[in-house]
Amino acid sequence: MSESRTWAFVGLTDNPERTAYDQARLLQTRGKRIVPVNPAGETVLGEPGYASLAQVPSPVDVVGIYRRAEFAGAVVDEAIAAGMGAVWLPLGVVDEAAAQRALDAGLDVVMNRCPGVEWALRR
Repeated sequence: MSESRTWAFVGLTDNPERTAYDQARLLQTRGKRIVPVNPAGETVLGEPGYASLAQVPSPVDVVGIYRRAEFAGAVVDEAIAAGMGAVWLPLGVVDEAAAQRALDAGLDVVMNRCPGVEWALRR
C-alpha cells in the first residue's frame, strides 16, 4: 500500500457519511491521489470523477471497490480489462471467484480489509 500512488474509488460520491468518502479522504491526506468513479462522474474531494474505470485517463495502482459484494465481480472485470494493478475489496465485500479472476490476470488482490486499518497497522 505504501508504494501505491493512485487509487480509484469505485462507488465514491460526495457524501461524507459513506465509508468510501472517509477512506478516500484518509488516503488523500496521506499523499495518495484519488480518482472518484461513480455513474454521475461527479467531482469528489476536489478530484474529477469518471463514470467508469475505462474512462480514467491516467494509470491507477489500486482500485478500491466500494460496492456491495454482488456488484464487485463486474468491477473486478472492469479493472482487469482496464489494466489496473490491483483491486481492494473492503470489509464485508467478498467475491472469491472475482478475486481469482483478478489473480489469474496478474492483479494483486486484497479482500475483506480496511485501508485505514491496514495503514495504521503498517505504521
